[in-house]
Amino acid sequence: MRNAECIRQWSVLRELEASRRETIASLARKTAVTTRTIRRDLDALQTAGFPIYDELIDGKRFWKLDTRPFKALGDTGFSLAELCALYFSRTLLECLAGTPFQQDVASAFGKFEAVLTPRMRQFLDRLPSVLQAKGEPAKKRRDGQLDETIARLIDATLRQRQATIRYHSFSSNRTKDYLIEPYRLLYAQGGLYLFAYVPEYEQMRTFAVERIARLSLLETTFQPTQELAPELWVHSLGIGINQGPPQRVEVEFTPRIAPYVREREWHASQQTTPRGDGALVLSLDVCVDEALRSWILGFGAQARVIAPETLVSDIAAELKRARAGYER
Repeated sequence: MRNAECIRQWSVLRELEASRRETIASLARKTAVTTRTIRRDLDALQTAGFPIYDELIDGKRFWKLDTRPFKALGDTGFSLAELCALYFSRTLLECLAGTPFQQDVASAFGKFEAVLTPRMRQFLDRLPSVLQAKGEPAKKRRDGQLDETIARLIDATLRQRQATIRYHSFSSNRTKDYLIEPYRLLYAQGGLYLFAYVPEYEQMRTFAVERIARLSLLETTFQPTQELAPELWVHSLGIGINQGPPQRVEVEFTPRIAPYVREREWHASQQTTPRGDGALVLSLDVCVDEALRSWILGFGAQARVIAPETLVSDIAAELKRARAGYER
């Protein structure tokens, strides 16, 4: 009930800003409530500090929102409603921004908060409870060294400067020094990843920024010789660090889980084929990597791989090992 009231009052505020003036009757019609409710909403918004006032024109009473007190906001090119929308959706932005950028996001919202009165902030602070987001698990490392590493990598990428890094690889379980040419940084699944060309191997490599133990920027520059797709890991369901070429993958889902699978877009290439018993076959053109295997295994007994045969064998062997662990 409280959430519905909050959303309705937000709608009233937007209507007042979007139009030159509104009557109580028109606001009631647009929000599908009584005029008495609209009067209470206008009272609540005025109490919150929004400059709403009424005026009599040709014997008819209209309500308006005075945007002059928000001239500083107007200079940004955003309307009051747009900026307020950004403010109350900050939980989403902070969630998507991830640990490395949360401080900057908080600073940006701090500047906006300075323009609002305390009562306005109190009103807007109710809105995030209406819409929430749960982010991906973030990496544990949260220190100034990481922030400095990110800043220097951005500088190296923009200025096309070569760099040397000391990096620990989980796959090989060793720490090694690399000469790299940084191309792009990408935030995904709670971590930041660097795409860089490694002259020693004459190929692009992906490095988890959190595992870069040491970074030195060189004075030497490089000319990009590799082409990166606008969207990286386009053929992976997750972080395809060791991805190969895409293959046709077919997975059958039981009738119980089929509606959940059908309602989502897991990949742009997906195709669905319903079975007569309510089961569903999902076809994808993706690379067979750890992200795909983890995704399939996450459905447990509700999913069965049909193709390719190599993936069928891999998943069956993994399930056998998992069962052996429980039998012990």
